[in-house]
Amino acid sequence: MALRINFINPFGTTAYDALIHETLSFYASEGTELVITHLDACPADMDYFYPKHFVELALLDAIKSAEEQGFDAVISGCCYDPGVMVARELVDIPVIGPFEASLNLLSYYGRTAVIVTDHVKAGSQMKDNVKLYGASDRVLGLDVINWYVRDMVNDTAAVARDVVEVTARSIKATGAEAVILNCTIIAASYQKYLMEGGAPAPFPILNPNLMALTMAESMARLRQKGAAQISRLGYYGQPPDAHFRAVTEGTRAAWAAARPALLQSFK
Repeated sequence: MALRINFINPFGTTAYDALIHETLSFYASEGTELVITHLDACPADMDYFYPKHFVELALLDAIKSAEEQGFDAVISGCCYDPGVMVARELVDIPVIGPFEASLNLLSYYGRTAVIVTDHVKAGSQMKDNVKLYGASDRVLGLDVINWYVRDMVNDTAAVARDVVEVTARSIKATGAEAVILNCTIIAASYQKYLMEGGAPAPFPILNPNLMALTMAESMARLRQKGAAQISRLGYYGQPPDAHFRAVTEGTRAAWAAARPALLQSFK
């Protein structure tokens, strides 16, 4: 059965779409239509937390729209895993966070990992997510390459060179068995390097984009065959009555009403 997967770059810019398409589409299974999109009416960056929360508002609406457009699964394309938990309340299709997917698949590559991400600020959020995902005993450390996402697309080769250096250093320092490249644009830059003939590391380096795509396809196929559903009993519970459903619908309507002004603000 055919699948439609929406990889949403959760940034108010087109800057990253081509790189993700170039380095991810090749790995989609036969019969999978992988559609790369981005957001608008929101900030172009979320390296800092205040803009990130604004981005999540636009992202949640985009995820709901993806379900309405018939997509079988959505990937929230940032390793903060923005909006993932809330989106699972809003929609029935699988919503995949790249970091969560990487941790879930880690054991097939190695028992332990070190995280390599873009900068210290991002690392703080990722340490929190390691605890949230119950992986503290398997993540042995975190290191950074000291890049911001906005700069990476201008020199992906330099990003890849730093990945080679920092991952080797981190493996040696922590004794971890694998690396998780915990930024979708770092991962895409390194994947581009490999696709162009760069030498692979002598240890596993997990690309969260590939992990997320693998998880999205698997969950979507299971759901198509009636073998996967999301629990509505607790964390992902949906509004049980007309009052709370009206609150949810009113919230989305308020976002739609504000969107024209936001489009002007975030040109």
